[in-house]
Amino acid sequence: MKKVLFSVLLLALAVCAHAQDLHIVSTGDVHGSYFSRSYVGDNPRNSLMSVKYYVDSLRAVAGPENVLLLDAGDCLQGDNASYYFNYVATDKPHIYPRIAAYMGYDACTVGNHDIEAGHPVYDKVREELEAYGIPWLAGNAFKDDGSCYFQEYKLIEKGGRRILVAGYNNANIDGWLSEDLWRGMRHKSLVPLVRKRIQELRRELKPDVVVVVLHSGTGKGDGRSIESQGLDVFKFIKGVDVLVTAHDHQPACIYANNGKSWLINGGARCSNVGHAVLHFEGGKVKAAEGEIKRIDRSRVDQSMEEAFRPEFEAVKAFTMQPVGMLDVPLETRDAYSGMCNYIDLLHTVQLAASGAQISIAAPLTFNGHVSSGQLVYNDMFTIYPFENQLYVLKLSGRELKALLEYSYDHWIRWENGHVLFIKDAPDARTGAVKWSFVNRSYNFDSAAGINYTVDVRKPLGERVTITSLADGTPFDENAAYSVAMTSYRANGGGSLLTMGAGIKHAKLTERIIARYPEIRDLLYKFISEKESIGPSQMSDRAVLGSWRFVPEELVEPLMKKDIDLVF
Repeated sequence: MKKVLFSVLLLALAVCAHAQDLHIVSTGDVHGSYFSRSYVGDNPRNSLMSVKYYVDSLRAVAGPENVLLLDAGDCLQGDNASYYFNYVATDKPHIYPRIAAYMGYDACTVGNHDIEAGHPVYDKVREELEAYGIPWLAGNAFKDDGSCYFQEYKLIEKGGRRILVAGYNNANIDGWLSEDLWRGMRHKSLVPLVRKRIQELRRELKPDVVVVVLHSGTGKGDGRSIESQGLDVFKFIKGVDVLVTAHDHQPACIYANNGKSWLINGGARCSNVGHAVLHFEGGKVKAAEGEIKRIDRSRVDQSMEEAFRPEFEAVKAFTMQPVGMLDVPLETRDAYSGMCNYIDLLHTVQLAASGAQISIAAPLTFNGHVSSGQLVYNDMFTIYPFENQLYVLKLSGRELKALLEYSYDHWIRWENGHVLFIKDAPDARTGAVKWSFVNRSYNFDSAAGINYTVDVRKPLGERVTITSLADGTPFDENAAYSVAMTSYRANGGGSLLTMGAGIKHAKLTERIIARYPEIRDLLYKFISEKESIGPSQMSDRAVLGSWRFVPEELVEPLMKKDIDLVF
């Protein structure tokens, strides 16, 4: 009898100890991955509906009062669903606040792509999230009067604990995006702001748990990247139990303070979530654990799937509408080895819409395929996944050449039997499983409207030789040219204009001579008006000119080998 009583006592103690654990689940860079099925082919895919299944399973075991669900930003761009509710179904409540409320998010943080959606979108989403009692946090976005544009933090009472959740957006937004997108606010660096504010909030609010959520990459912790300040903050901040990072799409799980403090980055698009467990003793955090939890896309919250089925069907109907005919397939991976139909199409659209002399463009879909035949609007997201506007800037010939030199220096590297600048390592962000690019391929700009070669054997500054414009007019480094590019690039994204062309960031707006609608909309208009497009419509050398890697006899076999390694 005594043994039975003792066993029951031990079980009760174990249950009580378990009940004291606080589970913190974090998503980030969801990029519109709301639905569990693809719009074409009805295939399963990673989505918030599988995250809901996982979180509810955890709630069932640990108790809802012991599970905190947070998002680290970039929820409003990157998928047909987010586009539809951002810009098409504007007369209806936005889908994201309803999904966040359905899933039971405790707090969300704003991301740079959320700001890129524009004031009408993110102001509406903020209002609707707040109506559900969900704060949208960005404590480094300041108005002119010094107050925060968004809420900085929320003190959450859960399981008898006072949990401080503070959120901050990427510090580099003002350097990437056009001012009209973030008008009314300025974004400050997270260092030393976050450290100072958390110290003040801890003294004022006396929380039992402190969680900081950053829409900033994990980074290297060397203080050199304003885009990725996660480790910069983590190294010097005190009194934070969990620091959540995002933005770079790279899963990370790092501990400090003998395992009592954790930095967690769950990656992107609901493939994983971050999961931290805090153990308590006497109401204080005694120990902690962290992990990256893989999400099983086949396990879906069916009630959520059914609840949002009308929205899924509306998005599917919109994205399956016919656009036009495509005579040849488009392979986005072809862009890494030279001119191809995919990049030719982007250049052609940019030049036709703007009347610019020259176009620069990069592959924005890492490894996409669009079949020949009937194009539907869904294909527009493969060809052009982001909501970037088209800008035209005035550049000198010398600046254009320097920009291209910078681009190719991050793209190619003639060494160790390779021609592409790649490394023997996977890349969770692109899905490359073994070999991957050292740098981001969405910054691999090539040019159209000119004729040039890129000598892979030569060093930076000597690789690019521009001979003429597409019409045969001699190229002049001292002349001024109108150059079409994305709004991301025009505002300094990728540093091609600043570090490459040598233009001071503060001077970029002075170079802008024209702005046009979003490039995906221009692409849609171009194809629908032509009704059918092929090489003659999108690869006219009299318009685009030509470029190639040289010497071709050396490049070809090495390029084929490197492409095979990456893909």
